[in-house]
Amino acid sequence: MRNAAENKFYMKTVILKSDDLSYAAEVILRGGLVAVPTDTIYGLACNGLNADAVAEIYEVKNRPALKALILLVPDIEAASAFCGAVPKEARLLADAFWPGPLTLILPRGGSLPDIVTAGGDTVGVRSPGHKKALELLRLTGVPLAAPSANFSGSPAPKTAEEVLDFFDGKIECVIDGGRCPLGEESTIIDLTAEPFRILRRGALPEDDIRSCLL
Repeated sequence: MRNAAENKFYMKTVILKSDDLSYAAEVILRGGLVAVPTDTIYGLACNGLNADAVAEIYEVKNRPALKALILLVPDIEAASAFCGAVPKEARLLADAFWPGPLTLILPRGGSLPDIVTAGGDTVGVRSPGHKKALELLRLTGVPLAAPSANFSGSPAPKTAEEVLDFFDGKIECVIDGGRCPLGEESTIIDLTAEPFRILRRGALPEDDIRSCLL
């Protein structure tokens, strides 16, 4: 028989293949973890405003506490609620590439738990180009903290099956959205730097970003 410590991260993981994501939304809103497909890779999502849920993501992923999390949002207006300021460059990029594989680093707003930003004064936001991720955002009405759905340091998962290899029995739900079409992590641009900096090269070419801003 499993003891309490062993049971903490052992549960039946529900796999959702249909377009009805009401169960996944319920899990998010009560503080659980849901693996969600995006246009880039699968993310391990929780309510980004729930510090306890975010802490569980760090624990189940064995993620270093100093690594901040990216928030998934439906659009730039939703992002503005959690950012201290949204510069015109952010709106230009969001208009051009959201939903899509671009993460914007912006000044952090006061309503976010410290754990999301690892205590920093910036936050990464992205609108994912996948209908199921966007539907989950619509149903929950909260930003989703969503790092890659893997153990830290492991290859990022591109299918629900790859997510289950990591987290079967450890999270409540996996939304099966098929293989992620891009299969590469988002490009990250820091708009709090002057001039802006590309922090991670990813699915969106840097030249496309520069063409939009320059």
